[in-house]
Amino acid sequence: MTDRSLLAGSLLVVLAASGFGVLGPLARFAYEAGFDPVSFVAWRAIFGVLVIVLVVLWRRTRGVAIVNPARLPRTDAVSLLVAGLSGLTLNIAMFAAFGLGSIAVVLLAFYVYPAFVAALAVALGHERLDGTRVLALGLALGGVALVVLGGLDPGGVPIQPLAIVLGLGAAGFQTVFVTLSRGHFGSVPAEQAMGWIIGIAAVGAVGLAFATGGNVAAPFGGPQPFAIAAVAGIVGAGIPSTLFLRGIRSIGGTRTGILMLFEPVVGVALAALLLHETLLPIQVVGGAAILGAAVLLQRTAKPGEQVAPLGVPSAEGL
Repeated sequence: MTDRSLLAGSLLVVLAASGFGVLGPLARFAYEAGFDPVSFVAWRAIFGVLVIVLVVLWRRTRGVAIVNPARLPRTDAVSLLVAGLSGLTLNIAMFAAFGLGSIAVVLLAFYVYPAFVAALAVALGHERLDGTRVLALGLALGGVALVVLGGLDPGGVPIQPLAIVLGLGAAGFQTVFVTLSRGHFGSVPAEQAMGWIIGIAAVGAVGLAFATGGNVAAPFGGPQPFAIAAVAGIVGAGIPSTLFLRGIRSIGGTRTGILMLFEPVVGVALAALLLHETLLPIQVVGGAAILGAAVLLQRTAKPGEQVAPLGVPSAEGL
């Protein structure tokens, strides 16, 4: 790998992380414009799928065949479906949490998922509970405790217990996805798997929005809500997903996983700038511990075991 390719690949991943990082503040603006969490998830997924479809069609012109998921082995097909449903539930939990509590706190709660993945791998017998994993788990849990305790201080960001629960729940569904992705549907090109996963989220969210009386027509309320939906889907889903896939091919899963930790940094910074949310020093220390645990787990991961963000089938399938 040349220095130029390493720099270019790293830049792609940082841009992808930045795209995902805008979603927290953008969700707040979406709710003010008439969206509810489920309808926002639906329209973000719809616009995101449109971008992924263009990528798939472009890749087809370069000789990449389109894989019919119905012809996959039953285990792989079911795993792909469950991954899509996990993505749907994850997104609903995250965007509901963004509407309830501090964006910074929700993002930090979500980024405990690498520790969850490591703990589940040990429980399933896939990995050993060595000193590094014990340290990472301790850092992650201690970091969450510091973030929550900081919120109990009158001068800190108020803690909404439900927002924390939803953030941790989203981390749990991310854990399900990563665990499934390590051994299944690796024969599906990454961008196609991404398209199916986001497509399942779109269909599911639209159905839930109609069933629960969500404002499915929110984007048609004027240019502002339409623009918010388009930016969320294109800048916060389709484009960063594509950049992420190109980045991981350039620099590998471990470096990519570490650089993707730029997402909560962007989210926290934008929340402070646009929404005037600030963290106390104790919460900053807690956040650093959580992200430090994620870096530690990434650096010690074996090939094919990287704790990649949602939508990445596996290192082998890229």
